[in-house]
Amino acid sequence: MPRASGPLAEALAHRVVLLDGGLSNQLTDQGCDLSGGLWSGRVLAERPEQVEAAHTAYVQAGAEVLITASYQVGYEAFAAHGHDRAATTALLRRSVDLADRAAQAADHEVWVAASVGPYGAVLADGSEYRGRYGLSVRELADFHRPRIEALLAAGPDVLALETIPDPDEAEALLTVLAETGAPAWLSHTVAGPRTRSGQPVAEAFALAADAPQIIALGVNCCDPADVLPALQAAASVTATPLLAYPNDGSVWDAATQTWEPPHDPAPWPTTAWQEAGARLIGGCCRVGPPRIAALARDLPQGGSPQRRQRS
Repeated sequence: MPRASGPLAEALAHRVVLLDGGLSNQLTDQGCDLSGGLWSGRVLAERPEQVEAAHTAYVQAGAEVLITASYQVGYEAFAAHGHDRAATTALLRRSVDLADRAAQAADHEVWVAASVGPYGAVLADGSEYRGRYGLSVRELADFHRPRIEALLAAGPDVLALETIPDPDEAEALLTVLAETGAPAWLSHTVAGPRTRSGQPVAEAFALAADAPQIIALGVNCCDPADVLPALQAAASVTATPLLAYPNDGSVWDAATQTWEPPHDPAPWPTTAWQEAGARLIGGCCRVGPPRIAALARDLPQGGSPQRRQRS
């Protein structure tokens, strides 16, 4: 079956849609080497068949949206590893093509979301969990623009502006998004009631509350316990559908490049998330196909691999 024909925004108006889980942990489970500054981008460049296999694993678990392997792909970072501009553009487009191939092979309709990670991700030093890089909004927009243009040229269904740590970067992304007119979701990474750079989450969400291209607004790459308060803060400033795809509760140590597992993992209160307005629900780091399959069973409206007629 070809991938989803209708806009994702139309589906969100009627039901919950199930996202995939963490790409890096699935690649690791498949035996891929993610060491070095390029992270999952290294696998995209060297073993693309493994990226497609990871996408397929999430499709088989019931995921209805696949997020591409472009999160950490940036022109400057890849140039430092010997990739010229044309090669990096080809990798960005490859990331969409690989997700599209997995979507085309699915037995249910699947949307492809092109990942646009934060500036800090390409630094590979944990900066996306701090924000405030010392760059202006204009400089951040100039950084993101060519990546977004390359991804859009490959024809994804939506852009995933994800793991954004502060309002300055959100403003930059919204500036570029307005130039393109492309649909996107915007997802902040938070710690408690604030963005990673320290602003109240409601203030950060308010920037995108009325942006016509934003089809969903919410949080990812955070502790599951931080999701509900963030969704409630978002709901106080916007009627846009909300989204949530947290980590499994582990804490990333950027110095040691390791995860500290949660001491007392608890079930996700997905019903409460839906009541707060979440319409896109899935997982981020260390959330694999088994958790997505469980969500597919538990979510009353989303994640079901039933066929929907193409218009």
